[in-house]
Amino acid sequence: MLHDVLDLLMCPHCGDDLLLQDGTVRCPAGHSHDIAKQGYVNLLRGAAPFTGDTTAMVEARVAFLGAGHFDPITRALVAAADPGPGCVVDLGAGTGHHLAAVLDAFPGREGVALDVSKHALRRAAKAHPLVGAVVADVWQPLPVRSGVAGLVINVFAPRNAAELRRVLHPEGALVVVAPTGDHLGELVSALDLLTVEADKQEGIDDRLGEHFTVAARETVEFQMSLSHKDVEALVGMGPSAFHGRGAAAGLTEPVAVTGSVAVTRYAPR
Repeated sequence: MLHDVLDLLMCPHCGDDLLLQDGTVRCPAGHSHDIAKQGYVNLLRGAAPFTGDTTAMVEARVAFLGAGHFDPITRALVAAADPGPGCVVDLGAGTGHHLAAVLDAFPGREGVALDVSKHALRRAAKAHPLVGAVVADVWQPLPVRSGVAGLVINVFAPRNAAELRRVLHPEGALVVVAPTGDHLGELVSALDLLTVEADKQEGIDDRLGEHFTVAARETVEFQMSLSHKDVEALVGMGPSAFHGRGAAAGLTEPVAVTGSVAVTRYAPR
């Protein structure tokens, strides 16, 4: 819940402490931030340049992840986690599905779900009893105190290397999950979906390299047998949303789809 993580957060305007008073999050300087009835707090500094996942994308993600199709990814994420002292921060948390699994694996730690999508955070706020959901933009300074995270996770989401390093404890770890060129390959060709750049992982390593070094990496590949409804949800929950929707009906059911991701644990420099 939000009150469990307030001591891990800071005012996005002045960097001061945050307190919960009469249903509002405030700092001593007078900056106030209302808590939504769904349980998340907006700590954006100004307006976000984009709104993130829509309601339809969130519902598609809830359906697909809830059916267990990406469980191999979640298990690999948990296996790669090697937390240091502190909480778990999920940058680009979405519905909080993966964060909840990590918190279950490492009991007693608080979790901070950061995402720009209010629609997603409505789900994340209820994903786990120890999750606090916060509206934040990855490209702004994160409203998280320096060094409080023993583990930062980042699944299919943007990364701000300098801010990730700032919030991470010196003994902490960053785990990034990114698609390989083979991820959803059957659907990419059949439905003309967005492709993954051949050098995507190299680019991620380069952009993180000033602040992190690769500690371990595993490529996780698995097969999924999907219904047309599953395919529509899979397409609708990601960056190809609305690009190939409705075309799944032309595929032979069940649809064989390959999942392929790189799970990388980084140590802070």
